[in-house]
Amino acid sequence: MLLPIAPTDSLFLLGESREHPMHVGGLAIFTPPDGATAADMRAMLDTASADGQITPLFRKRARRSLTTLGQWGWDTLADDALDLEHHIRRDSLPTPGGMTELTALVSRLHSTLLDRSRPLWEMHLIEGLTDGRYALYTKIHHALADGASTMRLLRAGMSEDPHRRNMPAPWQVPHPPTPPPSAEQTPPITDASPTASALSTVRGIARTTVAEVTGLIPATVSTLGGAVRGTGGAIALTAPRTLFNVPIGAARHADARSFPLERIRLLAKHADATINDIILTLCSGTLRTYLHERNALPAAPMIAMVPVSLRATDTTTSHSPGGNRVGVLMCNLGTHLPAPADRLEAVRTSMREGKSALRAMSPTQVLAMSALAVAPLGAEMFLGRRGPQRPPFNIVISNIAGPPHPLYWNGFRLDTLHPLSIPTTGQALNITATSNDDHLVLGLTSCRRTVPDLNPLLDHLDTALDHLETALGL
Repeated sequence: MLLPIAPTDSLFLLGESREHPMHVGGLAIFTPPDGATAADMRAMLDTASADGQITPLFRKRARRSLTTLGQWGWDTLADDALDLEHHIRRDSLPTPGGMTELTALVSRLHSTLLDRSRPLWEMHLIEGLTDGRYALYTKIHHALADGASTMRLLRAGMSEDPHRRNMPAPWQVPHPPTPPPSAEQTPPITDASPTASALSTVRGIARTTVAEVTGLIPATVSTLGGAVRGTGGAIALTAPRTLFNVPIGAARHADARSFPLERIRLLAKHADATINDIILTLCSGTLRTYLHERNALPAAPMIAMVPVSLRATDTTTSHSPGGNRVGVLMCNLGTHLPAPADRLEAVRTSMREGKSALRAMSPTQVLAMSALAVAPLGAEMFLGRRGPQRPPFNIVISNIAGPPHPLYWNGFRLDTLHPLSIPTTGQALNITATSNDDHLVLGLTSCRRTVPDLNPLLDHLDTALDHLETALGL
C-alpha cells in the first residue's frame, strides 16, 4: 500500500527535471585511526551490510498508482528488496588526489539524477586522497528529507566515543527499536468510551482547522503589508535582478570554505547578534564584492531566502521522520551598503523583524506563508524558464546546526562536513552553512554555466570575515 507524500515533499518530485536535480548532499571527510586504511573501512562497511536492519527512510521509493489517484506516494521496500550494490558506490580520485580532484568528482556526482525506480539516495566511498583520509559523499532526494532530518541521521549513526567498534553501516538503524512502554508508563484509563474519545478528537481537529484557516487571512494581510514596507517576514517584493537570477543548466559546481567557529562566535557576542546574523553578513559582503568586480552590483539590496526549521529542537533522536518541515524568512542583505557594520545592522534588523512576524503565527500559518513566498519560484521550475517578473528573492542561504563535539564511525574521525544543495532556475547559487565540532563550513553549490568558478567567492568569504572583524574592533 502506498502512503501519500506530503504536498511540500511532492513538490520536489514534481519540479525535478534533467536541469533541476532535486537532491541535497553532504561530503564527509574522515581520518582513520592509527594503523587503519581505506581497505579497513571497506571491510567494515561490507561486514555491517551483511547484518542489521536498514533505516526505513532509505527503503522508501516514490511511486504513483490508482490508489493515490495518480499522485506520488511512498512504497516502503523490505530489507531484502533493496539493491545495496546500486546505492553504495566506490570511487577513486585521480592523482594527485587533493581537494581539487575531490570537489571536481563530487560536483559531477551531484549533477546526475537519482534513479526514481529505486529509493532515492546514494552513498559514494571515495578513496585516493593523498593525505591518508577518505571521503563519503551522500546524496538524498529533498522529497525524502530536509537538512535538519539529514543531520539527525548523521549524528544518530555516529558516536562521540573514538574507541567504539562494531557500529552499523550509515544506512542501517543505529539502535534497537524503542521497547514498548512498561505498565508503569501506560497512560491512565479515562472514563470516556472509545467512541466518545474519537468524537472528542474529531471535534478538536475541526476546531483547530477552523482556527488555522481563519487565522490565515490576517496572517496573509500582515505578511504582505510587511513585504510592501520592506520589513522582515516570509515574503519580499523588492528583490532586484542579479546575474544569479537566470535560467540554469544541469551541471553543478560545489566547493566549501571552513572557518574556526570561535571567530564567528566572538563576532556574534561582540555585536549582540546571532551566529546566523554573522553568516548572512559574511555572505552579503562576499556577494557585494563579487558583483561589484563584474559591474553587476544592483542599487537595491539583495534579498536572501533563509529556511527556518519547524522541527522540535531536540536533535538527539535517532528516529528522524524525514520529509520537510521548513518555513522561510526573507532577509535584507544590505549589499548596497559599503560598510560591513552597516550591512550587519541591516541583516540583524531584518532577521529580528522576520522572527517576530513568524512568532505571531502558528506552524501551519508559517508553512502557508512560506508556500506563498516561494510560489513564483515553483512556477519557474515547472515552466523551466525565468519569468519576466522580479525574482522572489536572490539567493537561498541556509544554516544547519551540526554536531558540537567530534564524531566517530568505528574509530574513523569525522574531520569536516561539506554541505551541497540545490540551485534552481532563477537561483543559480546556493549557500549552505553547517558546523562540525569547532569549525563552521560554508558550502557553495552553483550552476556551472552561470558560476563556473567558485574560488573568487570563497576567497571573498575570507576577506569579508577579516573586514567584519576589523569593523567591530576585533
